[in-house]
Amino acid sequence: MKQHIKLETVMNQLQSFAAICATAGRPPWPGEPNQCWIWRWYPNALWGTSNGNSRWSPLSHDLILNLTQDGIKLLFDAFNQRLKVIEVYDLTKVKLKYCGVHFNSQAIAPTIEQIDQSFGATHPGVYNSAEQLFHLNFRGLSFSFQLDSWIEAPKYEPNFAHGLASLQIPHGATVKRMYIYSGNSLQDTKAPVMPLSCFLGNVYAESVDVVRDGTGPSGLRLRLLAAGCGPGLLADAKMRVFERSVYFGDSCQDVLSMLGSPHKVFYKSEDKMKIHSPSPHKQVPSKCNDYFFNYFTLGVDILFDANTHKVKKFVLHTNYPGHYNFNM
Repeated sequence: MKQHIKLETVMNQLQSFAAICATAGRPPWPGEPNQCWIWRWYPNALWGTSNGNSRWSPLSHDLILNLTQDGIKLLFDAFNQRLKVIEVYDLTKVKLKYCGVHFNSQAIAPTIEQIDQSFGATHPGVYNSAEQLFHLNFRGLSFSFQLDSWIEAPKYEPNFAHGLASLQIPHGATVKRMYIYSGNSLQDTKAPVMPLSCFLGNVYAESVDVVRDGTGPSGLRLRLLAAGCGPGLLADAKMRVFERSVYFGDSCQDVLSMLGSPHKVFYKSEDKMKIHSPSPHKQVPSKCNDYFFNYFTLGVDILFDANTHKVKKFVLHTNYPGHYNFNM
């Protein structure tokens, strides 16, 4: 999987969320604007586990977008929200081909013989006794085969007298699920890193940590990613990883030297906290306003004092799963 796919991108591109609405227990209401309501009011439709506790710890499980009409699940890493695994669990609803040749369609059943012919399997499958499924693994691709009958299953238990669990998958077995992922193992797979072609001159934050001292928070430490290139062709570009720190009391020049120019500068038009002043009606309008440096790709806004031009506040943004403002 070389393509960089974000969860919010998939949500924006999908035209119908009827499948997820079904997960919530009702169809979408007529004329319902967008379909992001399901992600805010029914966060259980996202989680990979059925217990209700996962909604209170959404970062402990992959986020799952279940497309029941297509028989496909899209699994996203909970932290970076990049596509991690594509699971095809109903092969009757899709047509699949490899190198231009179909190995699954209405006319072609995805049997072990068909998979061998298309992919050239040269090693036996691994039998999972708990699921009663055979797993045939390739790099970045796994097939799970269903036995024809549960009566055959005991023969393939690992402790069976003749050790048939290490033999070939029985003839006639059909694919029940297919997984597409990045790496050598489905169990150890991680969301691929963002390709250099997606940076487009921007700098992204891999992580943002709060720096604390004896009195409390004092600033931010940012681990940044950039597509840096030396004095050569753009094709020689490499991923650059570096750290920068900004602190309360830093000047505009300090922040610019650490993080570069902001994407936008926003001036506050009014101070809503003046209502708490002793005599708010007597307050003279200020001739200058505090202002923000907005760093969209870092998820950070930095507020500067209008008089001293020093950092007085950091605002951190995230796309937290299940939150009302998710994907907004």
